[in-house]
Amino acid sequence: MVQLRSFLVPADNSGAKKLMIIGVPGRVGKIATLGDVVLCVVRGADPNGTVKDHEKVKVLIVRTKKEVRRFDGTYIRFDDNAGVVIDKQGMPLGTRILGPLAREVKEVGFNKIASLSREVV
Repeated sequence: MVQLRSFLVPADNSGAKKLMIIGVPGRVGKIATLGDVVLCVVRGADPNGTVKDHEKVKVLIVRTKKEVRRFDGTYIRFDDNAGVVIDKQGMPLGTRILGPLAREVKEVGFNKIASLSREVV
């Protein structure tokens, strides 16, 4: 669970170093969780990356520190808040996904991102 002004670690190789959430579309409470798409601004970027510094991008949240309850009663949580930079069609801008992904990302319909990841938890 992340909210406005939260920082995310990029989980791909798009060139961003930090992502700050500036918008959570479709939510009244402005809180997002696993599998949600949020609007972020890039804070620090690699000069050779696909995204530039201070650019607004859409980001899919793939890991959160706050635990999320699954339908079978188990909980899942990660060590960091992480996201993947995506385009308007929902495809990732990077070519690699780093670290594990939550299963909720695949269930929402981002199969391309789940297939690029090494581990889906």
